[in-house]
Formats: sequence, C-alpha cells, structure tokens
Amino acid sequence: MPTILITGAGRGLGLELARQYAADGWRVIGSVRDAAGKARLKKLGAETLELDVSDPPKLKKSLSSVKDPIDLLFCNAGIIGKRGSALGSFDYADWESVLRVNLLGAAATVEALLGNVASSERRTIALMSSRLGSIAEAGGMTVPYSTSKAALNMLSKSMSELLKGKDIIVVAVSPGWVRTDMGGAGAPLSPEDSVRGLRKVLAGVRPQDSGRFFSHDGSAIPW
Repeated sequence: MPTILITGAGRGLGLELARQYAADGWRVIGSVRDAAGKARLKKLGAETLELDVSDPPKLKKSLSSVKDPIDLLFCNAGIIGKRGSALGSFDYADWESVLRVNLLGAAATVEALLGNVASSERRTIALMSSRLGSIAEAGGMTVPYSTSKAALNMLSKSMSELLKGKDIIVVAVSPGWVRTDMGGAGAPLSPEDSVRGLRKVLAGVRPQDSGRFFSHDGSAIPW
C-alpha cells in the first residue's frame, strides 16, 4: 500500500486529495490545524498530524515523529494573504506571512521528510504552485501570492537538481482555477476534477520530469 502525506489536508484541495487517494487504497496522512479539519480527515479513514507550517522550526520537530516511507509528499498547504493588495498599499507583514507559509513551510516540510521519501518506492515530491507564479505569464495580479509561488517554483527546480543523486522526482503543479474558498464560487473547475487531473499527472511523472512545472491537465507551464 503506497503512502501519501499531504499538508493542509483539512479542507479544500488538500481534503479532496486525501479523499481521492484514500478511495484508491492509499494510506493517507494529512496535516491539519484544527479539530474540524481533523474530523473531516478521520471520516475518510486518514491519519492526521496537527501542524503549523508557518513555524518551520516547530514544523520540522513535529514531522520528526513520522518514521515510515512516504511514496508521495504533497506540499499543499498555502494561503493567499490579504486580498486587494496593490502597489502603493502593500501590507508587508501580511506578505511576509504568505512567504512563510507558502515557501518556507514547504521547504521545511521537504527537508524534514526527505529521508522518508528517499526510502519509499515512488520517491515523489509535489509542490502545489499556481499559474500565477509563472514569471513568463505574470500580469501584475496578487503580487504577494504570486511572488510566493514563483519562489516555490524556484525551490522545486533547485530541489530537483540537489536530489538527482537520490532518484527523487520533484515537480511543481498548478491545480487550475478551482471552486474553493481561495478560488471563489465563480471558478470553472471543481475540486474533484482538478484533483483527478493532478493525480493523473503525478501517476505519470518519470525521473526525466523532475524539475518541471505542470498544470492539472498535464500541459507544461513556462517558468
């Protein structure tokens, strides 16, 4: 039975990832921040970890309790930060919080669980990015969030190079514009369809794909 560990699994896309992988017979370990998220995961038969990815040192200490191999590490936890932030009115404290969660939290998670991934059969790490993090396609929208995802993409590419000798696949993935609390009710994609696409992408990645950036539909996204 393969094992997946998903951060930010208490709601939204993280919860849907947990639901679909559990239904497919995977052992699912999900990180949550509150009792409500824990209850939702337990209904799926998933195991839970209470983690706060905004505190990397504490996060790494908490993850030291995970001893088993992890076939797929999915760093999904993320926040969008204050909406409507624009040039001339940036909230730098909020921007720092976004970077701490979206970038540093993912880095600390990978660092803490690297041995678990390396000892597994599938040896795959997925970082939940966004098309808004593509520098080539940047339109000046949601600057704090977009910069955090661009930095996450750089983390993904750098990790793929550093881990070549361990045969670990590292990819950045974009879920598309999804109907979640973050994406809003007007988004064209359902969480179910987005996750089905992401799962298909991750099931098909090979060592030569490490360091790439994929959309949920399998297409490559320019850096």
